[in-house]
Amino acid sequence: MLERDEPEVVGRRVQRLRAQRGLTQRQLAEPAYTPAYISTLEAGRVRASDEALRHIADRLGVTFEELAAGRPAHLATGLRLRLTEAQRLLADGRAEEAAVQYGLVRAEAEAHGLGREQADALLGLGECALETGALSEARDRFERAEEQLADQSLPVRVPAVRGRAVAHYLAGELRYAVYLLESTLDELNRGGLHDPDALLLLYASVIGPYMDMGAHARAAQAAEFALALAPRAGDPALIARMHRSVARTLLAEGRIAEADASLAKAAELYAQLRLRTELANCHWMRGYVCAQNGELDRAEQELRQAHGMLARTRAALYRSQAAVELADVLHRRGRSEEAAELLEGVLGDFSSERGAVHAAAAHRLLGIIAEDARDTEAAEEHYVRALSLLERAGAAGDLADLCRLLGDLLRRTGRTEAALDAYRTGLGHRTAPGTTTLGPAPAQPPLWPVPPSPDRPPL
Repeated sequence: MLERDEPEVVGRRVQRLRAQRGLTQRQLAEPAYTPAYISTLEAGRVRASDEALRHIADRLGVTFEELAAGRPAHLATGLRLRLTEAQRLLADGRAEEAAVQYGLVRAEAEAHGLGREQADALLGLGECALETGALSEARDRFERAEEQLADQSLPVRVPAVRGRAVAHYLAGELRYAVYLLESTLDELNRGGLHDPDALLLLYASVIGPYMDMGAHARAAQAAEFALALAPRAGDPALIARMHRSVARTLLAEGRIAEADASLAKAAELYAQLRLRTELANCHWMRGYVCAQNGELDRAEQELRQAHGMLARTRAALYRSQAAVELADVLHRRGRSEEAAELLEGVLGDFSSERGAVHAAAAHRLLGIIAEDARDTEAAEEHYVRALSLLERAGAAGDLADLCRLLGDLLRRTGRTEAALDAYRTGLGHRTAPGTTTLGPAPAQPPLWPVPPSPDRPPL
């Protein structure tokens, strides 16, 4: 329903438009109304009915919307077209240009009280901020979008919630990201709001935080639900994102070929959609899969392609994350000096609030390289920095391994008690297979049968 302006505002607008057209009150009123009624309306002493305003709008040669709310004709449609153009710019890797367009749409939508268009512009601004690594700004945009959509149903608000969760995840706040995603999933499923697009978006987004926290059982279950939802989701971009996320779970289970097939499917969809950042992330994940499978030459090719694509999109945080994976492959190929140079070049893009898990991975690898060079002091410093970052992020899956590396280093240098402390810390953070320190799992959606597919073997 159109939200009309107050009677005083509408009355002044009618009077101004009538004067501009040189009409008398009688000419504007007849034949359905009296001059006295028009006079009362222009003075703001009566709230005109929709029927009366449509008659007056027709006599003045304007739309009902323009007369009742002060909006130019077809404004909402024009803004939606501009939002679509901004989405295209973002998909093309031009986040800064997209942000300008989204900002202009947001300002115009706010000026004319178009809440949904304003919310969509805020969502777009949030995605642009994620793309460029401005995580605090991203959180603010998504929070404002959620406030703007407060009167909408939960499925409509899901993209804003998911955006906030991703911003927290990228900042290393894994537990809070999982809380946001799980609580929303729980509310959707318990409330019977089984919207396929909303559920798929949430399940695909929660896999990454689950994996980094060592909650492999929940990651696998989220992947299973995502695969069941995919045939019912209408947005191919969501399906592509899901395939990339599911690949992480398949990889953790040692199902390399299936993970690679899932990533290839995602890459195909992203290429069609021209979502360059996501496509680059697919190459990044494929490189990681190849590295885990010992195919280091192909892994380097995939990761270099991802790194180059992300550099062209100016997605600094994602580019730096890909650089860490590439450095690991270079180190394993005996090019440690090149790997260390790459890592030192990207560490400035990370902080404890921004990309903490990958910053820790960079310090861990630099520690290993320093140990190989017999620089135990530098190695210890890097391990301790990595440990601090992982503890703040709650990445239990990586903490145990890092504590082992630090403990081994301390033991080799004769500091037995300190080594035992490191080992104990690692054991305290170790997560047994299939368990997690998270709370109860969220309610499940209805279990739909998943048709067999040669591209996606069943989980």
